[in-house]
Parts: sequence; structure tokens; C-alpha cells
Amino acid sequence: MRVALEAGEWPVLLAGWVGGAGVGNLLYYGDNLDVLRRHVADESIDLVYLDPPFKSDQDYNVLFAERDGTRAAAQIRAFEDTWQWDESAARAYQEVVETGGRVADALRAFRTFLGESDMLAYLAMMAPRLVELRRALKPTGSVYLHCDPTAAHYLKIVMDAVFGPDRFVNEITWKRTHAHGNVGKNYASVCDVLLFYSKGSSYTWNQPYIPFEPVYIEQRFTGRDPDGRRWQSVTLRNPSPRPNLRYDFAARNGTTYQPHPNGWGVGPERMQHYDLEGRLHYPAKPGGQLRLKMYLDESPGIKASNLWDDIYPINSQAQERLGYPTQKPEALLERIIAVSSNPDDVVLDPFCGCGTAIAAAQKLGRRWVGIDVTHLAITLIKHRLRDAYGDAATYTVVGEPVSIPDAADLAEHDPYQFQWWVLGLVGARPAEQKKGADRGIDGRLYFHDDPKGGTKQIIFSVKAGTLTPAYIRDLRGVVEREKAQIGVLLTMDQPTAPMRKEAASADFYDSPWGTKHPRLQILTVAELLDGKAVDRPASRGEVTFKKAPKVYEAAGETAPLFQAAELPAASPKKK
Repeated sequence: MRVALEAGEWPVLLAGWVGGAGVGNLLYYGDNLDVLRRHVADESIDLVYLDPPFKSDQDYNVLFAERDGTRAAAQIRAFEDTWQWDESAARAYQEVVETGGRVADALRAFRTFLGESDMLAYLAMMAPRLVELRRALKPTGSVYLHCDPTAAHYLKIVMDAVFGPDRFVNEITWKRTHAHGNVGKNYASVCDVLLFYSKGSSYTWNQPYIPFEPVYIEQRFTGRDPDGRRWQSVTLRNPSPRPNLRYDFAARNGTTYQPHPNGWGVGPERMQHYDLEGRLHYPAKPGGQLRLKMYLDESPGIKASNLWDDIYPINSQAQERLGYPTQKPEALLERIIAVSSNPDDVVLDPFCGCGTAIAAAQKLGRRWVGIDVTHLAITLIKHRLRDAYGDAATYTVVGEPVSIPDAADLAEHDPYQFQWWVLGLVGARPAEQKKGADRGIDGRLYFHDDPKGGTKQIIFSVKAGTLTPAYIRDLRGVVEREKAQIGVLLTMDQPTAPMRKEAASADFYDSPWGTKHPRLQILTVAELLDGKAVDRPASRGEVTFKKAPKVYEAAGETAPLFQAAELPAASPKKK
């Protein structure tokens, strides 16, 4: 359930705040560097997971191509990895270098080695964000940076500069896919890298275990008690010499056992306890070694290593697949969150994309903060939370327009973000993810109103400038060409009387339920903000966005974390 905020009510994450009236989870629209600096306080986050966009689908050498620095700055958009050496990257580099310190030293060295390449742009953009993430982490916090092997070794140097080499915990290799054919003179690339760093030495750690494989159980757990419990015998000797644990043990079976030269693994009281519980495995032959029964039903499994090959990628048939190109499996994020945070802790994902980290945090009873620079990603996350949790997922969206001036500002400074935002208000999906010809279609919404089946659609056109009746005639032509049931024009300005007359001339769509709906409709942003919706038939199910699987056990209630701060009444500029 989304919680609305009025203009100026921007929540700020307060370190150590535990009382008073607050709001819950936060989903920010905006540049994550700006959001981190302005709205996330020092030492307020328990765990950070970030999966920044990267040109993983391009040739390795493209990342090192020289750039002249004159290309216009490009905003990072959903479905596009657009780190480029341009004026924006050059400014980011200069800002980091001017602050001095180890991070500045690292970037200067990279510029000497890499030149003004897209790889340098990537590192220059990442460095200040990593600095802010370290500031926001609690002393017990950790960060997992998910990256492509092409950049992992460079990012590790940046992470060493930001967190310190002594705060490197591990490098995790995740097998994200299976072997590919036709790789040429190379090994198939099937793995991603996760760089795991901690803020301090006493970081949160809940030991993860991997369940035993069936073949392992059959080979190792060969013993059975009369009640059927399976066990394997393990050594009771100490791994290193311990003179204080060298004692003779008189067992219940009447035999006295001599210790190994290193001594027993436990003291005499613990040995007696094991014997009374029937946990000792006596040797079958005289002189054999006394051992301990380790029961299968009490064994957590094998301690997880830094090679994760037991979490499978999202295939084309996976229930959780949402169609987002870089979507990660929830099991991957659930492991990270379960290991490096505790219930009610705060998880931050500054590149939240389709919201996998958010969904996993919600499922495991953590509080969360998500940031993304596209309204399309924000819309996807809203749908995901609604489908999985319904009203159980309470959160606040921050940075979206909440008034006509806000919407006008967004339309003026970023028409594509405006288009994605306004389509999200009506539940429509953008027709195109990249700039280019749209054939008169900005978005689509699908519905089912026919008991006999068949998907039907509503076509959307978004206009933020001056309106003319030609827009309605064009929309009518597109509806007829696409054989759509309804066409909707979404506008900033009020439509003229001739436009309304032109729309009314298109008559009505008659649904199988016996209801009538205008075939051409005009909705203004003001009407949408007031809650007006598209006049359409009742649908047997939402089919516009791929539905996330329902989570039947909602996460428990958590204590409030965020508090509204006193900020200027004017809404911040959209990035």
C-alpha cells in the first residue's frame, strides 16, 4: 500500500531514531547520489546491496575506447547501460579528485592507465556513490557490490580505497547461468562477482549453510538408531594439542577410553552429557576410537563457501520473472539479507531496478530503502509489491510529482520520465523503452473482459505541450490500425472543445458485460492526480505487467524508522 506525501514532506532517514511518529519503507525517485547526500543520515543503514548498470552486453574493448569528452551528458535509464566518458563523467571525476585522499589517488591512477574511456567514466560515477554508502552504513553494516567480471578488479581497488583493504571480507562468485555455445576462442562466461566489504570489524553475520545433497546423505549418514534417526560418526579428538583435555573417560558400556595425544575435543562434563544422551558411538573392535554421533535432523548442512552454484538463474518459465533484463533471483538476495542483517534492520538498494532486493527484504521482515532514477522502475516495483503483498507492504514513494507544478517541471526537464510517470498513474506499460519512433503509441494496457478468453488492449498517447484536434484524429487512426478497443490521450493541458467533440464522435466500446465505454478518452494530469481513472470494462485479471508471485505470509510489523524532516515547502528539482 502506497502512502502519499504532500509537497515538502520529504522524509529523512535519521541515525539512531527510535521513537515518535514516523513512516515505513521508502522508495525514492531520483539520482541516488543526490538522494544519499540529502536524505540518508550517517550510520543509519545496516546492509547495502547494489547492482549498478554496466555494459556487460558489449565488447570488452569498447569500454576502453577513447572519448573526446564533448558528447552531451546522458541520464542512466532503465534497460540501458549508458556510463559514458562525457562532460558529466568528467565533472564527476574532477569532484572526486578535488576531495583528495585514497579515492582521489585511485582515480588519478586509473586515468593514467585507462585514459578517458567509458570504464573510467564508470569508476568516476561509482566512487562518490560508494563514499556516501560507507558514510550511511552503521559500524556493524556490510555492503555487497554485484558486478561484471570485466570491471570487478577495478571496482575492488575503488572499494579498497573507500572502505580500506582490511575491510574486504570476501569475493563471491555466483554462477548466474549455464555454459553457452559458440563462444569462440574463450571460456564461456557464466559467473558474476559480488564484492563483500564491512564497515567495521564487528559486522553482522548469520552463518549460512547449504543443505546436504542426497548422495552425500547416502554416503555419510550411514548409521541409524532404533527409532530410525540417521547419523554419521565424527571424531572426538582435538585438532591441536590440548593437555588440559587429556583424560581417561569411563563410558556407560564399562570401557575406559584413552584420549588421542592431542586430547579430547570437549571436557569431561560434556563427554558425560553425550554418553547419557546416547550420542557416543562405541568402536566395534577393542582399541577402536570413540566417536560422536552427528544426527542428520540436527545438522544445518555444509557451511556456505564463496562459490555460489546452488542459486539458479531466472529462466523464461520462472514464476518470479518480470521481464526486466538484469533481474536477479530472489533467492540470491534472500541469502545476502539473511546472512548480513537481522529482522527489523534496514536494507538499502541504490540501484533498485525492478526491486528484487526490496522484495526479499520485505519477505524477510527487514525495513528497506530503494532508489532508482527512472519512473519506469518505480512503476515496476509498485506493481511487484502490490501483487506479492497487497496492503501488507506499506511504503512511501518520494520524488514523484504530487501537483501540477511538479508535473510541469518534470515534463519540461525530462519528457521521457514524464511519459513513464503519467503512464504509471493509469497502470499502463510504456510501448518503447528507448528513444525512437513509437508509431503513435506511448503505452498499452491490456485487459480481459471476454469469458471466452482473448486479450484486449487500450492504446495511450501522452502529450505535454500545446493540444490540437489532430492529436485525437491521429489516436483514432492508431486505435483502428492496432484493432484496439479504447484509445486514451493523456495531457498536461485542458483539451479544447473541438478535441472533446472529435473524441465523442468515436462512439463507444460495448463490453461482453453489457457496459459501454468511450472509445476515445481524454484525461488530464490534474484529473489523474485527483484519482480519476480510465473508463474501461471490468477485467478478469491484470495482464499489463507480469505479475509477481503472491507471498501468503506477509512480513511482521516493524518499528518506524523514518521521520518527516523540516524542509523547504518547494519540491526538490527532479534529476
